[in-house]
Order: sequence, then C-alpha cells, then structure tokens
Amino acid sequence: MSQIIISIGREFGSGGRFIAEKLAERFDLPLYDRHLITEIAEKMGMTAEQVEKYDETPKIKFISRRVNGYSNSIEDNIAEMQFNIIDEKAKNGESFVVIGRCSETKLKEYPALISLFILGDMDKKVKRVMEVYDLDEEDAKRLITKKDKKRKQYHNYHCQGKWGDSRLYDLSINSSRLGIDKTVDMLEEYIKARIADEQNKH
Repeated sequence: MSQIIISIGREFGSGGRFIAEKLAERFDLPLYDRHLITEIAEKMGMTAEQVEKYDETPKIKFISRRVNGYSNSIEDNIAEMQFNIIDEKAKNGESFVVIGRCSETKLKEYPALISLFILGDMDKKVKRVMEVYDLDEEDAKRLITKKDKKRKQYHNYHCQGKWGDSRLYDLSINSSRLGIDKTVDMLEEYIKARIADEQNKH
C-alpha cells in the first residue's frame, strides 16, 4: 500500500493527540490537526486563532440557516473546508495522519484508510488532564465532559454514525490498559500488519 491514511478519533484525556504524533513520527507522515486550521485561515483571510475558536465545534442551531446551499454558520463552513482539504489530500495520493475531523467517515472510500479510536478510563483521563493542564480533579472532570460533549455533537451533526461507536472504526483501543507508549507500539504493529496485508493483495 503506497498510500497510508491514519485517522485518529479520541476521547479527551486519552492521549489520542500524543499517540497520533508518535505514529506520524514512526511512519514519517505529516500530521494534520492545527495545520488544517492554518491552511483554512489563509484561505479565509482570518487568523489561526479566529479559526480555532470554531474548529470541531457544533454550530448553534437557532442562529444558523442555509441559503442557496451555503450556510451562514462559520462553524459549518470551516468544517466543510476541512473535510474538503483532507479529501483533496487523500485523492492526490498523499499519506498522512489526521486527528478528528470526522475523517473515519469522510475518507472511508479510500482503501488506504486505517481508522483508530482512542478511549480511556475516566480516572486515568482525569489524572492525565490534571497533569497536562494543571487542574484540580473537579475541573479536570468538567473539562473532559465539556470537550467530549463538543466532539460528540460536532461528529454526530456531520456524520450518520455515532462518535465513538466501535463499528465506525477499524480498531478502538483503551489506552489506559497498556499505557500510552505501549499503546503506540501496539498500534504501530497493527498498522504494519494492515500495510503488509494490503501489499499481499497486489
């Protein structure tokens, strides 16, 4: 398989972003996350900070409407631009790792897609968020709930399948079981096996 697209969905605090970064390093692939925001900001004449505010955000229904096929919702437009950018990269044969952006659904027509979902036990996620964001336990729990609710609403608005439903992904894994580093090792082996299997078909 000359092309590899690794899609990573993740619960907040599960270490999904770190896992994505490590897999991108190990397979020497570009990682698309904030990079998409920068690309869109340039196209829209906005700053990266302005775009990030609306990134992976569900639109506010009561002030959004579509006119002649176009949405007056900046959240919708940014989401559509992101979907188009990753689709264009996939169509052009580019290999990459992408975090979120409904990529497991939006890119499912590509044989090169390997879709992963990273989840974790609440106590381990709370501990990680407390350390990374320097929060107390209650604030960490609140942040996890808020972030995951936002991701779920965004995903379920733009896709038919439900966020986190294991049937949407090739592999769902609880990073709390092996820890982050061993989870990366295991996923690397899985991806190598998938690549080998695809090459054997040709």
